[in-house]
Amino acid sequence: MRKPCYSGKGRPPSDSKPDHFEYFVHGVCFVACEKKEHAQASLGYFILSTNELDQNRLHAGELLSTYKSQQQVEGGFRFLKSPDFLDSSLYLKKPERIESLLMVMTLCLMVYAAIQHRIRHELKKQSRVFPNQKKKPCQNPTARWVFFCFQGINVLTVNNQEQHVVGLKEKQLTIIQILGISYESVYS
Repeated sequence: MRKPCYSGKGRPPSDSKPDHFEYFVHGVCFVACEKKEHAQASLGYFILSTNELDQNRLHAGELLSTYKSQQQVEGGFRFLKSPDFLDSSLYLKKPERIESLLMVMTLCLMVYAAIQHRIRHELKKQSRVFPNQKKKPCQNPTARWVFFCFQGINVLTVNNQEQHVVGLKEKQLTIIQILGISYESVYS
């Protein structure tokens, strides 16, 4: 479609020629259903290579979920690299000591991941919540945040015999209660 354009104001005389034309395109978007389905199906492809050749061991779905779960492990190593962990103050030269440190760090990460999993699982199972950093209730706090929230708890010893745990708050009691009797006995 084209529209004639004239210079000057008002209606042009009937015998005048336009200075230029403006062209307009009208169209309608159309996507064939087959092409749309094919495009959506192609989004589901994921290239994954492995050296695990035993086909009876893991099928493709398990292999993919195992690969995607690496993100959780890498998150643990991100924690080890943070300046809060203070690993930069260590210097080890002997390979045996480096291996030992890696073993201890890996064990610490396993304990960290296990307690985080247990806290999240029990919060969901018992339909309870724990306040996050923004003081909003959540059911998936990080173990690092939970550990941080346990700062300020002290043991008061009276007459060198009686010991009382002081400084417990409601959010700390929530974690202690969901973890069970063995944790309650430590903080009682």
